[in-house]
Amino acid sequence: MLEGTLEPTVMFFELTNSLVIFQAIMSNLLRDMIEAKDVVACIDDIMVGTEIEEGHDEIVEEVLRRMEENDLFAKPEKCV
Repeated sequence: MLEGTLEPTVMFFELTNSLVIFQAIMSNLLRDMIEAKDVVACIDDIMVGTEIEEGHDEIVEEVLRRMEENDLFAKPEKCV
């Protein structure tokens, strides 16, 4: 007999509102960075824009850290 709650670790493609749910997750996860205009999140795209190169890497590292803490990942071949 199983104890506890089973919880999927992936989003099923059959879900009607999966894009809306994922967008809400990303917006919530990066809210302060979005409000500071350091990051733009549009469904599964995250864009980091800075006026100068200084500080850009730190923002990218923070985004990746938050994603990792929430069991989200990026495919390196899609990161440009």
